[in-house]
Amino acid sequence: MQKSLVHRILATEAQLGSLALRLPVGIIFMAHGAQKLFGWFGGYGLEGTGQWMASIGLEPGYLMALLAGSGEFFGGLAILLGLLTRPAAVALAFTMVVAIFTVHIGNGLFMSNNGYEFGLALLSASVALVALGGGSWSLDRVLASGRAQVHRVAVAHG
Repeated sequence: MQKSLVHRILATEAQLGSLALRLPVGIIFMAHGAQKLFGWFGGYGLEGTGQWMASIGLEPGYLMALLAGSGEFFGGLAILLGLLTRPAAVALAFTMVVAIFTVHIGNGLFMSNNGYEFGLALLSASVALVALGGGSWSLDRVLASGRAQVHRVAVAHG
């Protein structure tokens, strides 16, 4: 029987490795998104981030700040909760690729020179979560289990 797209997105193994990635990575992405969206944690908010993005050629700056900030904040929240982990991780991986190649690549590897090492670490963690899914302590697991039970009941009675 062919698995549905929703089942393939939500399916995850019963392991705790994803949780070890999800918690810190979700918090870090949420914090960076909050800097861009709300100006929290020393950030510049949408207006300031948008002006900066426009200055480096990401136009329109305000929209790019809104997209990046929303992706990081809400994608980080989804990863933290383990809700739609794979799609959120894909969006965040894409965000990190853009950040690495538009801002950091010319500065070398190390963060001390505004290099790409931190972005690369977050990209790697995001890609790992695409492969692993949310893990045993995730809302994806709860939803996949509930969906499987509904399907079993429907098949048994239908």
